[in-house]
Amino acid sequence: MRQPARMLLGLLFVWSSVNAQQPADYALIPYPQQLTAGKGSFSVTARTVVVIPVNQRFKSEADLLSGLFKPGFGTALNVEAKLQKRSIRLVYDAMITAPEGYHILITPQQVTLSAAYPAGMFRAVQTIRQLLPAAIENPGERVTEVSLPAVTIRDEPAYAWRGLHLDVSRHFFSINYLERMIDRMALYKFNKFHLHLTDDQGWRVEIKKYPKLTEEGAWRTFNNQDSVCMQQAKDNPDMAIDPAHIVQKNGKTMYGGFYTQEQLKKLVAYAAARHIDIVPEVDMPGHMMAAINAYNYLSCDGKNSVFGELFTAPMCPCQPAVFRFAEDVFTEIMDIFPSKYIHIGGDEVDRTHWEKSDACKQLMAKEGLKNTAELQSYFIREMEKFFNAKGRTLIGWDEILEGGISRSAVIMYWRNWVPEAAVKAAKNGNVVIMSPGEPLYFSNEQDKNSLPSVYYYNPIPKDLTLAERKNIIGGQGNTWAERIPTEQRADYMIYPRMTALAERLWTNKDDYASYLQRLNAHYTRLDRLKVSYRLPDLGLLESYAFTGNTTLTIEKPIPTLTIRFTLDSTLPAALSGELSGPLTISESKLVRVAAFKPDGSRGDVYDLHYRKEELAVPATVAAAANGLACSWFRGSFTATIALFAKTPDGSSIAGAITVPKEAQSPAFGLQYRGYINVPQDGIYTFYLTCDDGGVLKIADRLVVDNDGLHAAKEKNGQVALQKGLQRFALDFIEGGGGYTLKLQYSFNGSAPQDIPAGWFKH
Repeated sequence: MRQPARMLLGLLFVWSSVNAQQPADYALIPYPQQLTAGKGSFSVTARTVVVIPVNQRFKSEADLLSGLFKPGFGTALNVEAKLQKRSIRLVYDAMITAPEGYHILITPQQVTLSAAYPAGMFRAVQTIRQLLPAAIENPGERVTEVSLPAVTIRDEPAYAWRGLHLDVSRHFFSINYLERMIDRMALYKFNKFHLHLTDDQGWRVEIKKYPKLTEEGAWRTFNNQDSVCMQQAKDNPDMAIDPAHIVQKNGKTMYGGFYTQEQLKKLVAYAAARHIDIVPEVDMPGHMMAAINAYNYLSCDGKNSVFGELFTAPMCPCQPAVFRFAEDVFTEIMDIFPSKYIHIGGDEVDRTHWEKSDACKQLMAKEGLKNTAELQSYFIREMEKFFNAKGRTLIGWDEILEGGISRSAVIMYWRNWVPEAAVKAAKNGNVVIMSPGEPLYFSNEQDKNSLPSVYYYNPIPKDLTLAERKNIIGGQGNTWAERIPTEQRADYMIYPRMTALAERLWTNKDDYASYLQRLNAHYTRLDRLKVSYRLPDLGLLESYAFTGNTTLTIEKPIPTLTIRFTLDSTLPAALSGELSGPLTISESKLVRVAAFKPDGSRGDVYDLHYRKEELAVPATVAAAANGLACSWFRGSFTATIALFAKTPDGSSIAGAITVPKEAQSPAFGLQYRGYINVPQDGIYTFYLTCDDGGVLKIADRLVVDNDGLHAAKEKNGQVALQKGLQRFALDFIEGGGGYTLKLQYSFNGSAPQDIPAGWFKH
């Protein structure tokens, strides 16, 4: 906690704790399993010594601890094996059995960090780092003294696997950024960094035996993902394609880049010093267009890979040369990455190409494989044998379960619309890592529900016995880079969600109010670390209805923010009007609002659509029965308007906004029609969460537009209604890959709640 500074010698400052009992002094994320506040504080100066055992145990961790003070003091603390008074001691304690467990005792006279293993001692060091004032991370001026609040901590993680994933294929990120990410992961006690190194859009790791993988496969002309980013960059500079990764090759503008083996080995060492294991992923047999187009023989037809309806043409698992290629690649990968775990991907494979291959038909007949799903499993099992012979363990996305899989493979579960996959794997005896797209894909757009959804996520599926639950070893947040072209945008998508995941996987307790209080204290530290995090949500609606005059008032979630707005449809900028008090609105208009940090950086832009309207007159209905008429349409639709040109495949009466079993298919559309029985006059707010798209109209007025194909997200809006039956129309589309459909309401500022079934009529 930073306290007001006092000047010393005209240049130097002191930070100290005033009251070690205040919660802000223990703003730790993740919060320890046990913490007991003490009295007073321990003062650290440049003369304080870090003491390690005489056998040099914990020397690396001591060096990292002493280095924490260098930015503030101008020098690291001395590390010695001789006991000193008023020192920071690192002590071996064989009674601490957890590999990452540790104890901390801070008194005004001494700081003692205890652990049995280096990883545990390092986690203790990161706790000390968080107890230090944020200013020590990157001070503007030197400090002479900092204080650690007195405390007793006993701590160890709830889950062994606490991971973050980054896709460097779709858009490329510098080694420097990866190092910064590792450092931040260490701060929040993550221990696995899953590096997605290859995909259709780019091959990012040097393989010396196959130089064209990076000479050709690491570069591309701008694609449709880049064009989407370029369009969004008109309003958001963080969406601009990073010029650092644009080059001119053979007269063409190319985007890309790759890491040399030497760079990656240094990165592995950097992570290992922070007790983080880098898990490499080379995705195959699908997602291999960058490799196939460099070496055509990898495909079944000897031609370039192209996109089909959903995915690209995969490698051919029926050719001995393909297995030699895969083994050669993974041999070099294993030389770079000492990790026990190697990720082979194994997801989203378009197997129709194998069905047409004579070589695949012959192999399937020889091996007794009934279908191409079993052929895919055959490829994965053969690669697993190769991995195991090298002392490594194979990880694959949960699709590798299809067609059968060995119990020794590790399953990374991501398809939340196939919940039985994780349960099946755990019951089969496979180790499972939970990383479902909802809510742990950090590449999904954020809203006010994103942070609590991550915080409250329970990694343990239902229907598992106590023994089977032990196969769930943890979880992971995944960041896919199709629409993340810059490091600033990556920060925005990852932070602060990763702090919520850190607490879930380490502490595994529910105290969201306390977490938010501690997170507010961490924003200052993230600022010092130059993290471009998403600012806290301002809690605004997308559309407001009013009948007379209304006012806009925004409570700043962080006191240092400035709220600015425009009324002429332009983007809020640093010189736009400041919303320092209530803004009176008397007519329909668009108000654009954004929060600005002291450094001038802007947060999300909120478009607030104010609509002045009369209370809608209820419909005249002779008789109404319970429920809504629900029609369903099978097929793929990109927008709800497409449903109006189709004839329904079936219909029924729905008692609530749920998807009828008869309608469920890989892709479908729904139309709900009827009335909503409004109990009293007033302004009603509706919240529509969709994956994919939905549009809500009440009283023939557009209330919520959440249309299109996208991950689950909430949109909301208001409508002015008289008491009685109001026309109700909800259209919904699911494009494939699992659906979400939820509708809630609130009235007069109440918390969102489900609409009572008795309100729906037809």
